[in-house]
Formats: sequence, structure tokens, C-alpha cells
Amino acid sequence: MGRKFLVFLVVVSLVTAFTMGVAFGSGTIKIGFFAPLTGFAAADGASAKRAALLAIEKINNSGGINGKKVELIVYDDRVSSKDAVAIAHKLIEEDKVVGVVSGSYSTPTRAAAPIYQRFGVPMIAAYATHPDITKAGNYIFRLGFLASVEGKGGGYVAAKLLKAKKIAVLTMDNDFGRALAKGFVDEAKKLGAEIVANLTFALGEKDFSPVLTKVKQYKPDVVYSTGYYSEGALVARQAKALGLKAKLVGQEGFDSPMFLKIAGKAANGVIITTDLNRDSNRPIVQEFIANYRSKYNAEPDMVGASAFDAVYMMAMVIKKVGTDRKAVRNGIAGIKDFDGVTGKIKGFNSLGEVEKPIQVQIVKNGKFHYFGEIEDPDIITPPSK
Repeated sequence: MGRKFLVFLVVVSLVTAFTMGVAFGSGTIKIGFFAPLTGFAAADGASAKRAALLAIEKINNSGGINGKKVELIVYDDRVSSKDAVAIAHKLIEEDKVVGVVSGSYSTPTRAAAPIYQRFGVPMIAAYATHPDITKAGNYIFRLGFLASVEGKGGGYVAAKLLKAKKIAVLTMDNDFGRALAKGFVDEAKKLGAEIVANLTFALGEKDFSPVLTKVKQYKPDVVYSTGYYSEGALVARQAKALGLKAKLVGQEGFDSPMFLKIAGKAANGVIITTDLNRDSNRPIVQEFIANYRSKYNAEPDMVGASAFDAVYMMAMVIKKVGTDRKAVRNGIAGIKDFDGVTGKIKGFNSLGEVEKPIQVQIVKNGKFHYFGEIEDPDIITPPSK
């Protein structure tokens, strides 16, 4: 009987270890991470991975978690829903991670979220914006801005801070672009601005001359453009070449060293809403920027800052509550006033959406600098359903 009971205890221990997300007998605490490391979004994926590893390094250099090192299990999702789903199963069933951070775009994050929810694995989306991500369930959180919230922030910048009366909108025709544009248009109209043009373009577009020529005819005060760094840089360059005098306002998709490199001098004066204030005097921000520059000989961006915060937050919660996945989920939900690189994070609402200030940056002499910060609750408070 004693031997059978001992076998029973071993089996129970193995099952418990699986459900808690820790590999039995493992010397590390595992956090899963997926990002686009190849393909058109590889620059963003590289930034996210680098910053995530900096967070792991910071944790381990300070003693790890209860004497154990934290290990980041990294996979390339190639911005593919299919790959993200396969990665989710691997992280859960084979790697047995405690929790997961998405360092990727909305398409793969949205596809993977229901799987983490089904298995009770807490996931933090570092910067993916689609509203359906957190709607997967109560184990899913978003540390970056919901697209509609950031779009409202852009509308506030254009109509309130820049006092634009006539605005043209140039939208990338995907979930990311459309959601940002809708939030922008609603807020700009609310503040009294006129939307004189609302035009779209395809992901990967390179020739913006036809739509910018149309925009120029309306003589807008501001052009609001969605899109990623490559599209944004080409919009900036081609608008300048056409002699378009309107102020260009973008969003986090422009927040990349690649935008500055491709746009060149045309980037100067561009204003964006984003997650990173490079000029902040808060120690965690300056430490992150200095460490990123030192280790990678490159400039950090919003994607990296968001990935750093998401991984560091996950680890700090594990350090506080242990490796039980439900306890980790509850710990994330209960966060208040977290001091992050991306700002003072007030916490998450019942839907898992973050509340924190929106950073506004302007390009001066080829670098992003402080332009403003939006703390108005009417702008930054996310919907709870």
C-alpha cells in the first residue's frame, strides 16, 4: 500500500506541475514569447525580442525569482495566424510555460489568444491593437493601447494641440489602420475639426503620389496617416516632394529607427502618438534606453519598450505570487501604478485593457523627442466591454 501511495503522489505531482505551467524538475521558470523575427515585420520583431531579453537579464541579475533563473522561450510567428496557433500549443504542452507575452502584431496575437484562454495560461499582448484580442477571455491582457484609444489620442493632438480645422486622413486598409482612423475621426470631429478627405491604401503600398495629390487639393492643416514604418516613411518623403504643407501626424506604427532612416530629412516635424517618451526623466526609462543602446548599438523604439514592460511585469507578478497560472492571472489583473518604461501604468480594466498616458513625440534633427503627454481620462480610459 505504501509503495502504491508513493506512486500516486508522484503522478499527482507531475499533473500539478503541468497545470501550474512549470516543467517538472526544471531549474528555470519559463515565460513564452512570440514575435515576427522574419518577413516584412522582422525589424519590429527583432526590437521586441531584444527588449524582452533585456527584461529577463534585469530580473536574473537581481537574483531571479526565488533563486531560480527566468528563461524566455522565443518563437518566430512570421505574422502568421497558423504559426501563432502552433506556437501556442508548443509553449503550453511542450515548454510548459507559466505565462506568455506576445511581441507580435494583431493577426497572430488575435489567433493565439483563445488558445491561451482555453488552457488558462495568462498572456500579455505587448503592443497588438485589435479589440478582439482581450475579448478572448479573462486570462488575456493588453499592455499597449487599444487602437481606438490611440486613435482618439491622435484626434486630440490634431484638433486640440495643433488646432487643425481641416484634416485629411490616409488610412492603411487593415484592422490596425481602420481602427486607429475611426478613433481619430470620431475625436477630431468631436473637437470641431472637418475631415476633408478619408482615403485608404494597401499594406505594402510604395507610391502615395496619387492619393497625396488628391489630399493637396483640399489644403488641409493636418494629414493623419496610419500604417507601419515603411509606409509612414514613404508618405513623409513623397508629401515633402509634392510640396504638401500640412503637418503630418502618425501613430505608433511610425515609432521605429527604420522610419527615421527611410524618411530621412522628411521625418523632421512629424508628430506621433506612441508608448515611449525618450526624454522622460524617470529612472526606468533612461536605464532601458541606455542598456538597449549599449547592448545592441541601436536606438530603442515603442515596440521594444512595450515588450520590455510586458515581460518584466509578468516576471514581477510571478515573483510575488508564485508559478500557479491562476494566481499569475489574478496578479496581473490586480496591478496598480506599475512603473513601466511605457509610462505609469494605472492598471487593467475588467476586459484586460490598460490605462496609462499616451505619449506624443515629434521628430527633431532626425530623432524622436517629447511633444506632449495625454492624461485626459476621456481619452485614455479604455472601454470595458
